[in-house]
Amino acid sequence: MFARPFRVKSNTAIKGSDRRKLKADISAAFPSLSADELSELIPNKEELNVVKIYAHKGDAVTLYVLHKNPLFFELEKRLYPTVYVLWRYPNLLPTFRTWTPVLQKLIGGADLMLPGVVVPSSGLPDVKQGNCCGVTVVNNRAPVAVGTAAVSTAEMHSLGMKGRGVCVVHTYMDNLWAFGDKSGPPSLPDAESAEQGMNGEECNFDEEEVEEVEKCVEEEQTSGDTVTNQACSGIEELSLAEQEEEKGEKSNEEDEENQENQKHPQEIMDALLFQCFLHALKSKVKKSELPLLTSTFLRNHMFSCCPSGKQLDIKKSSYKKLSKFLQAMQQQHNLVRVKELTKGVESIVEVDWKNRELRSFSVPEEIDDEVVLMQDGGEGEAPYYPPEITTLYSVSARLGPLFLEANMRKGAVLQPAEVRNIVTEYVKKNELVDENNKNYVTINPTLCDCLLEKSEYQEVQSLKWDDLFSRTLGRMQECYQVVFPGLAPVTRKGHIEPIDIAVASRGSNKKVTLIKNLEVYGLDPAVVATALQRRVQASSVLQPIPGSKDKVLVQIQGNQIHQVGNLMLDHYRIPRKYIQGLDKAPKGGKKK
Repeated sequence: MFARPFRVKSNTAIKGSDRRKLKADISAAFPSLSADELSELIPNKEELNVVKIYAHKGDAVTLYVLHKNPLFFELEKRLYPTVYVLWRYPNLLPTFRTWTPVLQKLIGGADLMLPGVVVPSSGLPDVKQGNCCGVTVVNNRAPVAVGTAAVSTAEMHSLGMKGRGVCVVHTYMDNLWAFGDKSGPPSLPDAESAEQGMNGEECNFDEEEVEEVEKCVEEEQTSGDTVTNQACSGIEELSLAEQEEEKGEKSNEEDEENQENQKHPQEIMDALLFQCFLHALKSKVKKSELPLLTSTFLRNHMFSCCPSGKQLDIKKSSYKKLSKFLQAMQQQHNLVRVKELTKGVESIVEVDWKNRELRSFSVPEEIDDEVVLMQDGGEGEAPYYPPEITTLYSVSARLGPLFLEANMRKGAVLQPAEVRNIVTEYVKKNELVDENNKNYVTINPTLCDCLLEKSEYQEVQSLKWDDLFSRTLGRMQECYQVVFPGLAPVTRKGHIEPIDIAVASRGSNKKVTLIKNLEVYGLDPAVVATALQRRVQASSVLQPIPGSKDKVLVQIQGNQIHQVGNLMLDHYRIPRKYIQGLDKAPKGGKKK
């Protein structure tokens, strides 16, 4: 299912009612989950995204993503857990064990064949045909694949453990796994392996059996399914990890990573807030700027100190509000003194520059905001270069006789300069320049049919050069050509759609800014939404545009037309003539 890359259709935040429905569906599909485990999986106050994708074969799939990791995916109205969920709850599904070398075949798109199933002493799990189940490898209970049972357990035995066992839909190392944080499976030794380890026995592969399994898988595997180099390297890493775990060797770095992963998201955001706060005080704020509005301090100083690849969001911290965070900095750390100079407006009036925590804080390397904005989450995405947009004209049927001598047929696409040259050559070749006044061109029957209206046939005997060119271009089909660096030119008929920026009302006097047509200019709406979120610190969502398959709408809170305009003009360098709606920006000095 996900062995090949998929296409993202939309990525939106889930609604409250949809969140409750999702929890009910998960509870019904996986009744072994307790209420606490369900709340931990789908928290009420964490941001959960619904991502709609198309698999490489055209299947429509809905992903439910939390903290950038896909938790569940819905295919044909059925919910499946991802390996990220199964690593947290390995007993959520009945599982079948197989040998480690078989995993690379599963990653390549093959199903699990019954000869490759390792039957434990306790017997196979009791499943019916179509039941959702997982696949593990020997010596590790952490599931590495998810699928449905091809036959029931009873039929598996009656078939002599031959044929297809599990129809695999998702595996470790596939593109759905790569959509998350790309973490590896944890080490969860199974009971039999633990007993063998206690008895001093080693679990060795039967080479003949493994060869037989691989041969069977290759025969059943559909043509064209190949194993990527990344999958092979992943298997080698997995095998090495198992060997290390059997020997009981664990590095300090792995321990640190595990401790980091166990941190609550609020604790991580609290630490990031404190780091940016100290960084801003030590390197950004000057004594002459005090008193400093708290909102200005956050917007102009703290956000610029956020490390690349991370996003500062007070709502995701334990403080929830800036005022509570600054109150903690004042009462618990004695770093600043905050005072309400005017009603409802707080300012930082004093900073303790001699504070021990502030003096001992080491400022990290400077961050270039523009570089951060050019990258999607700081993961090294290539910088954006605006396309070259050229207006072109297509020869229409009416103008065919005029362009016939230049061997230009109907539908030929020309630049304005080429049109002028062809018309000029035609006039000179047919000696149509007025002898008395060379600013005029005499109208012959061809020009009459091509450029004049019926009412002008008897009245107009000559035209000025400029009028001749404008009439010719006016009767041609307008087109445009878009050229992105390193890509082939793309030519389309009609006018290019401008980036449309509009303001809409939501609820009682709440305004949102809507941006569309970003895809026409090669801009990723998700990247633009993140860049705007960093600049204005307001929530943003992506919404599908009705009637359009490949376009989404960026919605951000408030009237942000001024900031959107600055981002498009200064950062992405989109020409002003291709941006519509900049005139709707709020006027200076007025609040809207």
